[in-house]
Amino acid sequence: MRPGGFLPSVSVCIPVYNGAAYLAETIRSVLEQTWRDFELVILENNSSDGSWEIATSFRDPRIRFERNRETLNQGDNWNRAVQLCRAPLVKLVCADDLLNPRCLELQVPPMRDDPSLALVASRRHMIDEQSRVLVPRRGLGGGLVGLHSGSEVARRVIRNGANPIGEPGNVLFRNEQFVTAGGWRTDRRFVMDLDLWMRLLQYGDFLGLPETLAAFRIGRGSVSSEYEQQISDEQQLLIDELGASGAFDVRPLDVRIGRVAMPLGRARRKALFRVSRIAARKDDKVMAEQQEAASAP
Repeated sequence: MRPGGFLPSVSVCIPVYNGAAYLAETIRSVLEQTWRDFELVILENNSSDGSWEIATSFRDPRIRFERNRETLNQGDNWNRAVQLCRAPLVKLVCADDLLNPRCLELQVPPMRDDPSLALVASRRHMIDEQSRVLVPRRGLGGGLVGLHSGSEVARRVIRNGANPIGEPGNVLFRNEQFVTAGGWRTDRRFVMDLDLWMRLLQYGDFLGLPETLAAFRIGRGSVSSEYEQQISDEQQLLIDELGASGAFDVRPLDVRIGRVAMPLGRARRKALFRVSRIAARKDDKVMAEQQEAASAP
C-alpha cells in the first residue's frame, strides 16, 4: 500500500523466467505510461540468467520486486503474479512484450467507470526479436471493436478458430473476477489466455478499443511455434466447451464454422513464425558479416 493508505488504480505484473534478453525494454515500456497511478509487480521465477539483476537495477517507487524460491510452471507463476497485485484492475505483461505509452490511459478509465465491463482489450502489433513490427494492428477482427456481450464475443471467438482477443498484454481485467473465475488454468498451457478471457466474460461485457496499445513478440524460440498440434487440440477443446456451455448463447452453426476456421488460424500462426525466423536469420547474417569485417586485417 502506498503512503497515505491509498491503493493504485491498476496493477501491472510481469512474471519473468530467464527473460534477461528483453526484460529491461519491457519494464521501461510500463514505466513510460502516461497513466501514472499504477504499481508494477515483477515476479522473478528463480531464473538462471540475469533477470533478477536486471529487474532490481530499476529504481522507481511504483515497482515491487518478488522472487520465487523454486521455479514454478507458467500457470502457477502467472497465478502468483496476479495474487501479488493489490489494485482492483490488473494487466499481466509477458517479460518480452511491450506496452504503448497510452495503454493504461485508454484502458483503465472505461473499466473504472463502468462496473458492467469484465474485459477491455485493444489491438496489438506482432514484433520480432529486434522489436520491429512484423504484422501491424492485429486482433479484434470479426467485429470485436466496440461494446459486446459475453455471448457475442463467444460466438465470434468460436467462428474465428483462433484467439481474436489477444494475449495478456493487450487485455485489462478485474482482480476480484479473476479470483472468482479460478485464475489461469495450468492444464490449458497453450490457450491459457483465451480460456481465462471467456470465463471472465461470464461476469460482464467486453470492450474492444480500436487503438493498438501493445506489442507481442515472436522470436525464433517461441514456444508456440514448437507445439502447433497441442495448440490446435486445446483450441478445439475450448470451442467444444464454449459450444456446450450454458453460460453463452452459442449456436451449433457457430461451432461448425469454428471447426472449419481452425486450419486457417493455424496457417496464420505458422506464417507469423516463418516471417519471424526469416528476419532472425537475416539479422544473424548481418551480424556475422560485421564481425568478419571487424576482424579483418
